[in-house]
Amino acid sequence: MARVLIVPVALYFIDNFSPVRSFIAACLYLVASVGDGLDGYLARSRGQVSVLGKFLDPLADKLMVTAVLVFLAAMGRATAWVVVVLIARDLCITGLRSIASSEGMVMAASPGGKIKTALQLVAISMLLVHFSYPVLGLGVSVDYQVAGSVLLYVSLVASLASGVEYVWGFAKAMGAVRRV
Repeated sequence: MARVLIVPVALYFIDNFSPVRSFIAACLYLVASVGDGLDGYLARSRGQVSVLGKFLDPLADKLMVTAVLVFLAAMGRATAWVVVVLIARDLCITGLRSIASSEGMVMAASPGGKIKTALQLVAISMLLVHFSYPVLGLGVSVDYQVAGSVLLYVSLVASLASGVEYVWGFAKAMGAVRRV
């Protein structure tokens, strides 16, 4: 639940004119993301996985990513159609997982889905940082807005590919269930 509470605070700090506020927003987003990973690890390692946790964890993830992406699009930091496609894909896969669950199947996170999530995490973090900063000791600067935008497009490709992976896996599983 802490991740859900961090979301509006992170959104508050997103600012196109203040590097400090943008950095704070990125840090809050990263804290929430690391908290998500730690929460999942602790629940699995201690055997404390619950039905409520299985519901709330993905909900918190989707809320966090969706809210930040929508804000970034509204502020001109992310391309709106890319955000729409990413959100639509997530909604479709969430729906597919619900159908699978109602049929007694579990659709675990695929390797492609994990890659998509990692790419989105880094892309969104970079888009939140937004400004250019010098790379220490190299004499060059990184424009985090440009780097984040490129990574968001890469995450879009990974997102669509993993979406196909989930649909294919679901179709195969449903075919196997129907044959039994």
